[in-house]
Amino acid sequence: MVLAYNKLTATPVSTDPFPHILVPEFVRSDALGAVIRHLPPMARGGSFPIDSLRFGPAAQALMHELAGPGFRAAIAVKFGLDLNDAATMLTLRGRSVERDGRIHCDSTAKRVTILLYLNHETGAWSRHQGCLRLLRGPDDIENFAVEVPPVNGTLLAFPNGPTTWHGHKQFVGQRYVVQLNYMTNDAAARAELRRHRISAFLKRLIATK
Repeated sequence: MVLAYNKLTATPVSTDPFPHILVPEFVRSDALGAVIRHLPPMARGGSFPIDSLRFGPAAQALMHELAGPGFRAAIAVKFGLDLNDAATMLTLRGRSVERDGRIHCDSTAKRVTILLYLNHETGAWSRHQGCLRLLRGPDDIENFAVEVPPVNGTLLAFPNGPTTWHGHKQFVGQRYVVQLNYMTNDAAARAELRRHRISAFLKRLIATK
């Protein structure tokens, strides 16, 4: 296994500013280096469905584990949710651009948002650039309860709701994050993935011109 389920089990649900769990080094330390090396190079911003990308073996093993029933069950237990029939959407973002990080709540089609950060520590994160903040409202990026450096296999998960505001200070550059969502229904998952696939296709088309 690539993931440290014992750390997830031992981490209580925090409620400030909304229910969430934050698990540093959820990717096992002996696996993290290989996972990061086996991620695909990504020159453009945006989220890409994992089936549109090519991974090396360690990163592919991680994606397989995240999509599996064991992880789903662990998240369901942690938040007291029934996720047995929830459709999933799994994407990878590898580059942050100027527009990223604006304060928002996720789509109501997403029951649960799970973010897994796959970056080594750099000076940018210590300057708070690109560090996701869980906010107490929609108007001020400085009004935050929790800040999440996007490093070392850190896991963040939260059920979505009308007050799950989050965002980060601008960062432009490499910033790998896996996003897994348990969706409200299959149609919502298909629609979201279709949008990401079209976006990915257009970006590849522009890149070849």
